[in-house]
Amino acid sequence: MIDPTPNEIAAMEFGGRMGGEYLDRLGKTDLAALTCEQWSIFIEVTVTGYGDHLRDLAGRDRQRVDDLAGEVPF
Repeated sequence: MIDPTPNEIAAMEFGGRMGGEYLDRLGKTDLAALTCEQWSIFIEVTVTGYGDHLRDLAGRDRQRVDDLAGEVPF
């Protein structure tokens, strides 16, 4: 990703934490030691965490914009 936005960076960090939590539950740190099923779940957890968090942040941004609607900023 070139020049990620602050929201994208936050979502990557969140997705990474979700993937890390999954690995912690497995008790594994070596990705090469994962089974095909575990690898698929790891990717799913990480990508889903990224997407869900990015949508959440976008929703918060949208709400802030909507809250400002009608207000004159000057």
